[in-house]
Amino acid sequence: MDTRFDSGRPFNDLPNLPPASETETRTVLRSCIAARAALAELRASGKLIPNQTMLINSIPLLEAQASSEIENIVTTTDRLFRHANAAAGPADPATKEALRYRTALYRGFQMLQRRPVSTVMAVEVCRTIRGVDLDIRKTPGTALINDATDAVIYTPPVGEGVLRTKLANWERYIHEAEEIDPLIRLAVMHYQFEAIHPFVDGNGRTGRVLNLLYLVDKGLLDIPVLYLSRHITRNKALYYRYLLEVTTQQAWEPWILFMLEAVRTTAEWTSVKIHAIRDLLDGTAATIRQKLPKIYSRELAELIFVNPYCRIGNVVEADIAKRQTAARYLKALAAEGLLEEIKMGRENLYINPQLLALLSERA
Repeated sequence: MDTRFDSGRPFNDLPNLPPASETETRTVLRSCIAARAALAELRASGKLIPNQTMLINSIPLLEAQASSEIENIVTTTDRLFRHANAAAGPADPATKEALRYRTALYRGFQMLQRRPVSTVMAVEVCRTIRGVDLDIRKTPGTALINDATDAVIYTPPVGEGVLRTKLANWERYIHEAEEIDPLIRLAVMHYQFEAIHPFVDGNGRTGRVLNLLYLVDKGLLDIPVLYLSRHITRNKALYYRYLLEVTTQQAWEPWILFMLEAVRTTAEWTSVKIHAIRDLLDGTAATIRQKLPKIYSRELAELIFVNPYCRIGNVVEADIAKRQTAARYLKALAAEGLLEEIKMGRENLYINPQLLALLSERA
């Protein structure tokens, strides 16, 4: 164990990057090849769906749900999709927090057009997730506690100047250490960000948003649709154990292998899910064309996948039909069992039950 580390004392001696120990071991490099292949397949799978909004409106919500669940903020897929549509009325606090996570991911994705992953981006992402105006921590008192024992397991560095210096080093490593594979840098980057712990709250979720944005930033994904938090929620104890062992033992290899496995397995899962969405869309479009030829258009079929909780206004806004005709279209789809009509306040919502069932599957 590093004798400088004391869980109850601010870890201002957190080592700068790059890590002192070898990160590109033979085992890591083998795992890296498999993770890269899975990401390449995911990127190709995403191109199967011409309307990318369909993916951006679905997979990130699953990621938001899982990432929030890691922090014990629990909601359901149904509530998320229902309240992603403003017509569904006020959401409960957990659902609001998870939806802010998705908004933060979108905002960061838009910021990538102007700047790479950075401290500035991290601040904006965390502000959006928390829903408050915040900045880098200025005061001490932050500590990570074991929920079962109430023992302090880690006290992050303190002092705004210290934190900003460590974040500047973090930025240089993730963008300038080009001799290191980006996926290995991703694992190192995520550990270091969590160890710096630059915010009073929201660090875990901010770090997981930055992971996805970094994959886009480095050209490994086109859009941030990797369901990466799925692996973490299923292996939460290992996630926290390996994070802590990097701090206490400089045990980089198990942590990097954990993150590479997370990338590989969730990329494979997301690819399968995207193929299933495409097959369901094609089947739905074929059913509309066969049973409701007078109202069929590919745009209408895609719309009920872009908006699993669809309003009449969505049809109008998409320039598919005027309001009265739009209402008739949605009712016709409901009559065929392709949608379910529910009353929500003064408006009807039309649910795509097969898509929601597909997205709710955790297997």
